[in-house]
Amino acid sequence: MMTDKVVILTTIDKEEKADAIATALVERKLAACVNVVPLGISIYRWKEKVCRDREYMLFIKTSQHLFNEVRDTIRELHTYDLPEVIALPIAVGEERALEWIAASVKPRSTPPQ
Repeated sequence: MMTDKVVILTTIDKEEKADAIATALVERKLAACVNVVPLGISIYRWKEKVCRDREYMLFIKTSQHLFNEVRDTIRELHTYDLPEVIALPIAVGEERALEWIAASVKPRSTPPQ
């Protein structure tokens, strides 16, 4: 059974920026939790060049309906020209943890009747 919960991933080069994005997402109720994993190595192609940088990885736990707002917040606070923002579905999970995510983020807005 598929859930409506996702983990959104993004990377950034500065700890203070990672903290600012994580804090904003949780304060705005766009994420239940953001794990910031420090100093991984990213090897990637950018503008026809292979690059290697140290980055922080953010694991953002949220509901799928909030993807656009999460993406927009990351774009607002990020320093990269093109921040990576990808969502991975949570197919199954511990039921109480999934309920906690749902209770911690903004509910899906219902269309007017």
